[in-house]
Amino acid sequence: MNSRLQLLQSISSKSERRILGLMSGTSLDGLDLALCRISGSGLRTKVVVEFATTVPYPENFKAAIREVFAKEWVSLEKVTLLNAFVANKHVDWVLQTLGEWGIKPAEIDVIASHGQTIYHAPFSLHQKAGFPNATLQIGDGDHLALKSGVLTLSDFRQKHLAAGGEGAPLAVYGDVILFSSNTENRILLNLGGISNFSFLPKEGDTSKIISSDVGPANTLIDAAVRNYYQLDFDRDGEIARSGKVNTELLNELLEHPFFKEALPKSTGPEMFNLDWVNREIQKLEINISPTELVATLSRLSVEVIARSIRNNFTLSKTSVYVSGGGANNPYLMNGLREVLPEFNCRNLSELGVHADAKEAVLFALLANETLAGEAFSIAGLPAISLGKISFPT
Repeated sequence: MNSRLQLLQSISSKSERRILGLMSGTSLDGLDLALCRISGSGLRTKVVVEFATTVPYPENFKAAIREVFAKEWVSLEKVTLLNAFVANKHVDWVLQTLGEWGIKPAEIDVIASHGQTIYHAPFSLHQKAGFPNATLQIGDGDHLALKSGVLTLSDFRQKHLAAGGEGAPLAVYGDVILFSSNTENRILLNLGGISNFSFLPKEGDTSKIISSDVGPANTLIDAAVRNYYQLDFDRDGEIARSGKVNTELLNELLEHPFFKEALPKSTGPEMFNLDWVNREIQKLEINISPTELVATLSRLSVEVIARSIRNNFTLSKTSVYVSGGGANNPYLMNGLREVLPEFNCRNLSELGVHADAKEAVLFALLANETLAGEAFSIAGLPAISLGKISFPT
């Protein structure tokens, strides 16, 4: 047998695999890394998170990504260069972080890399007849595999598209494995740049599982704070708390057609950005201060999330477990608890996985399923396994 296939078979047949999950989301704040020991597969999966951290993106790296991020017209040369550039930077940070943890690359079985999304284009957004749902992540897996010496799985979203999905959200596959419960209905809510959730019914009926994007979580807040305050994000929601919500603008923003679309659906900064907000402000012919704007955009996130949950779920014994950067924003969390008192909004860490590490852990789980599990169907999609395999030699 080819030595590369022997390596693949050897990893697949192990009773336990050590997988490093990598995730960078639309917030562009940094690279999340989670080193996991994973045994079993499917609902028999056991996960121990050995280490987890986030390597913040330096400003010049973020600036390079923003040249092509969520823009309809960009330099094709720049996209091509960034595909390798992002991978090389990611592998540098992987090796640096492993060194800090005292782990050698040879002690890891697999890297599971999400890459960096630069454009998300479901048909509902692009509306171009004859063209399918699409999404693009850069940070090529072959570069990661060769330079780390570790088998790498990457580009997880393309199979979801090929099977008829929109390429997002993918968290539901890992959510089902890790967080299903026989005692309560659970909503696993992630507050990244975009908010998304997985609904897991307590009876375990996979046909009733719902996974969907909801709308903006941090993307508009971050953009406003970056534009007016030269900050990456509104730490602890301090700016939002200092401002007053402009109800006229809030109500106008809430009229966006996306919020009225049926679940499931997906979106991104391509749709929800400051250009859209500024058009609405101009339409209303109002003046609004930066603090008012941040408060209003923060309240928008609370309202669209709360309305989506309230309009779709009226079940008793339903808890909402929150992860992502927004879980660290008291303004968002207190707002959700205020408008969803019956849904028991809590931090995901109560279920044993740190809220900031969740998505990196989930991609490690997706890689484990591809290597050692059986493909299974969720939310109406065919049974699929996700990710492309890159060998280290």
